[in-house]
Order: sequence, then structure tokens, then C-alpha cells
Amino acid sequence: MKKRTLIKRGITGSFVGFILIVGSLLNSLTFLITFLTVIILGMYEFYKLGKNQDIVLPKYFGIFIGMTLFICNYLFSRNLVPIQIFIILIPLLSSLFIVELYRSNERPFINISQAVFGIIYFAFPFSLFNYFVHSTDLNNNVIFNPEVLLGFFFITWASDTGAYIIGSTIGKRKLFERVSPKKTWEGSLGGGIFSILVALILSNFYQDINLFDWIIISIITVVMGTYGDLLESAYKRSLGVKDSGRILPGHGGILDRFDSMLLAAPIVFLYLEINKLF
Repeated sequence: MKKRTLIKRGITGSFVGFILIVGSLLNSLTFLITFLTVIILGMYEFYKLGKNQDIVLPKYFGIFIGMTLFICNYLFSRNLVPIQIFIILIPLLSSLFIVELYRSNERPFINISQAVFGIIYFAFPFSLFNYFVHSTDLNNNVIFNPEVLLGFFFITWASDTGAYIIGSTIGKRKLFERVSPKKTWEGSLGGGIFSILVALILSNFYQDINLFDWIIISIITVVMGTYGDLLESAYKRSLGVKDSGRILPGHGGILDRFDSMLLAAPIVFLYLEINKLF
């Protein structure tokens, strides 16, 4: 059974990876289309999970705000609009509160908090990917370079793969049993080793940043990726579900596939921004 699951995970993971790589590699427009699609699917899945607790969310409006957040960051990262573009989010978020008053729900503030959480939890990290791929040269011309984003993906996948393989074979010491009984310290260590090895390889091909930075990114990704995984496990446990969805055989849902990126991406972004100052 484990072998069949591993094969299924491998096939699904390879397909998703191929879509993300191709979408990121071709050009800025395919990047936009690819990750807008991921945001739509991921946020829809997140809001759909609320039904398990009888939370009736304004999911389409929440998804629209998430898409708007991504598009605003996309346009701003390409120097196509000024920073004032983000002002548009103020009336949208305010409208989310007002709309809830007219929906006659018994728990309006729970609905609002879940809707806002979906935007922060899923759309916000993916919006930061815009700054991974867009940068400016000395003449303030925008350059599209997906190396950092692809490197982040490869490191994340290496960490997830290493943790799964090592954890499922020799894992004994529980990492956080209350939240995720199957995760072990051995698996986390395996994920860390895999990710650092990938970082060493990446430094020879993706030289937009140096080896030290790739190693730091791999450490951030392993640590925050683990917490991201645990956070999603805690969320699913609170809802009484095993998987966030069924769209990805062997993985579950979109959230199950991207959970380790959701906390890691903002910290990697922060590191890259601080690194630009020195």
C-alpha cells in the first residue's frame, strides 16, 4: 500500500511540478495565469472546508479579493502602477464586512474572520512570488527572472520528499504528535539534508544569489515549511477532515500540496528584501 501511495504521490507531484515550472519559466504572463489559477483553486478549497463547521463563507467574494491582491502585487512588481494601487483593497475588505450583514447568518464574525484568514493564509504568500521573479536593473527596467522562485520550489519539494521518505522508513521520534502523529524528527532531519543538498546544486546553476543565500533559504524553507505543514494539519484536525480535498491523488488537495510554502514564502521574501540592503 505504501509503495502504491508513493507512486501515486510521485506522479501527481511531478505533474504539479511540471505545470508550475513551465508556467514560471516561459514569461511573466504565464506566471500570472498559473498562480492566479492556483489561488482560485486553493482559496475555493479552503472556503469549502468551512462547511464542515457549518461556516457559510462569502467564498466568491473572498476569492475575488485574493485575486485582486495578487494582481496588484503583479502590476506593482513590474513597475506598471504606483504603490497607491493597493488602496483598492481597502473598500474591498470593508465591503466584505458589509456584505456579511446582509447574508442573515447567525455567526457573521466567524464567517468574516475565516474569509479574511483565507486571503492572508493563501493569497498573500503567493502574491509575494511576484517579487521573486520581478526585479529592476540599474536603469529601472523590469527583469523577469524565475531562478529564485524555481529554486524555492526545488528546495521545498526536496524537503517534503526527504521528510516523507526518511520519516516513513526510519522515523520513530514524534515531532508534534498532538497535531500530526505521523511526522517525526528523523523525517524533518531527512528533509533538511535533502534541501541543503539541492541548495548546493542550485548554487552552481542559479547564480543570481550566492551559495550562502541558497543555504539560508533552504534552512528557512525547512523550518517554516514544517510549521506550515503542522499548521494545516491542525486546521484540518479542527475541522475533522483528513485531506483538504481530492483534486491531487496521493496528496489530497491544493492546500495539502502547498501547505509547506505558505509560511516559508513570506520569510524567504523578508530575507531577500533585507539582503538587498547590504
